[in-house]
Amino acid sequence: MYTYLALGDSYTIGEQVPLQQSFPYQVVEVLAKQKIEVAEPVIVARTGWTTDELTAALREEGIREIFSFVSLLIGVNNQYRGRSLENYEEEFTSLINQAIIFANGHTQNVFVLSIPDWGVTPFAHDRDRTAIAKEIDAYNDVNRRVTEAHGCRYLDITASTRANGNNVEYLAGDGLHPSAKEYQIWAERLAPLIGKSLKS
Repeated sequence: MYTYLALGDSYTIGEQVPLQQSFPYQVVEVLAKQKIEVAEPVIVARTGWTTDELTAALREEGIREIFSFVSLLIGVNNQYRGRSLENYEEEFTSLINQAIIFANGHTQNVFVLSIPDWGVTPFAHDRDRTAIAKEIDAYNDVNRRVTEAHGCRYLDITASTRANGNNVEYLAGDGLHPSAKEYQIWAERLAPLIGKSLKS
């Protein structure tokens, strides 16, 4: 049976939805339908975490085991708090190196998801949506470049969040975080990439 470590923030823990409807759990469900058995995901994520807070949590957790594959989705709170791109690149690079260690050095089994655009949601009705979009794009340019430079896999989910971010069916009750329906889109796109890497 394969094992899965999911690293991130509110988008990984599934803020406002039952844990079993978060994208890591839905990934496991999709893989099971493909006859790929994966144990319950180990999730290290919390709403509000920035890159340095995730790093500190991993240090505290002291995880020693190796996982079949790892997902990483982090950075929205860096952007929200106005952190610099240089700081993000440095800390994100450290996290992706840590993720590769957790995947036993198998870079193809580390999967980075792009940062969703929260600026399109009802929560951001009084914010500068254009500025948020530009900043999210800049952050995603960084994490994509770092991911590809390390030989890891990258999945762009930002476009989906922009398409669905003002649709109540794809939003949780807070008008900010995704609903299970949006997480399902991510899972159905991510699972085939994972399955392909595991079989290669």
